[in-house]
Amino acid sequence: MKDNTTISKKVQHQIKRFSYRMTRDLSRPKKKFISQALYGIQASRDVKLSNIARSLSEDIDLLQTEKRLSRHIISKDITENINNALMEEARFRIQEDTVIALDLSDINKPFARKMDYLANVWDGSEGKPAPGYWICEAVGANVNDESPIPLYSELYSHEADGFESENEQILKAVRLISSHADKRGIFTMDRAADRKILVGELDRLGLRFVIRAKGKRNLKDIHGRTRRLIDIVRSARCRECYTVKIDKEGYEEEIELRLARKDNLFIDKTKISLIIVKGFGKDPMILITNVDKNPKDILEIYLTRWKCEETFRFLKHEYHLEDVRVRRYTALRNTVALIHAVFYFLSVYLGRRLKMKILLEKILERAKRFFQIPAFKHYAVADGIYRLLFNRKWNSEIIEDCTENKKQLLFGFL
Repeated sequence: MKDNTTISKKVQHQIKRFSYRMTRDLSRPKKKFISQALYGIQASRDVKLSNIARSLSEDIDLLQTEKRLSRHIISKDITENINNALMEEARFRIQEDTVIALDLSDINKPFARKMDYLANVWDGSEGKPAPGYWICEAVGANVNDESPIPLYSELYSHEADGFESENEQILKAVRLISSHADKRGIFTMDRAADRKILVGELDRLGLRFVIRAKGKRNLKDIHGRTRRLIDIVRSARCRECYTVKIDKEGYEEEIELRLARKDNLFIDKTKISLIIVKGFGKDPMILITNVDKNPKDILEIYLTRWKCEETFRFLKHEYHLEDVRVRRYTALRNTVALIHAVFYFLSVYLGRRLKMKILLEKILERAKRFFQIPAFKHYAVADGIYRLLFNRKWNSEIIEDCTENKKQLLFGFL
């Protein structure tokens, strides 16, 4: 018990240090709110303000704590602050060939009536539109590494005031990430991202990309002739063989694939190459890219994107993101930004130094798993932190920004 108390204090201390690194340009009350929110989300494994308030265990009426949290979460939109701060932290981790998986996720609120700017999103489980919100998310990962790097997350609604377009929302994330990472990384996106405006802007910015294409698109060859993408795929001879292991609900299955590459094709004025992959299903997988690598490497880059999709499921499942109850648009956006910061803390911050790795190992021990920790260990990390922080009182002592230079002034003497 005493050992658990010591570790829980260390975890709480690191949450405070991390929160102040994320909030350097915010006011002192807002810093305190964000540190409490990051603690409360992990201590309660929930995003509802009532549960966050309970996890703080303050010596005041619970209703007053909840009111204070509600007042702060709607007072200022911190989405941009959090995204910029996390990108500043993560930019050195983005290498030349780091896969930057950018995707549009969603929050379904089928029974909501009074939430701001409710829009129609696609409910994949039901196979029909439902009220909710879109989330533009980006996660980095290296091909041979299992640790994802959260980079960007923003909730939006196409019914909100000032909304321009889905393309502009995606490009906003691309521009922010590329500016911080000095154009390193390979942007990887799923179907429907092979639009002229997106491909053209990625090429204009000098960025590399791998995008899954739809078979109904039209391309131009080097002679300027328009050709249907599906006709190019049908005429391709896939002579190169490649075997991959696919994780299917707890067991691995080996699949033999056949690959081909077609160069000197154009989407509008953007020169691209076509990677054709046969063997995943009835229809071939089609990838468009401007990356100068062999087809096997291009396929590995795209498959790495699938690993990043687990992070989106993790946040929805582990912290009950779709059960969010705030109604104001600013509060909804802030909730998603805070969840994004929590995931960065779990995935990157705890493993950045040797002392943090030792603390992480102790947290994983508290997860109490029957079997070994899986490759995507974040479920176990979240379980361990929850068990350590559950029913612990929040320490209101302020920790100043650890990056601040507090050395004495040094005067030069002649």
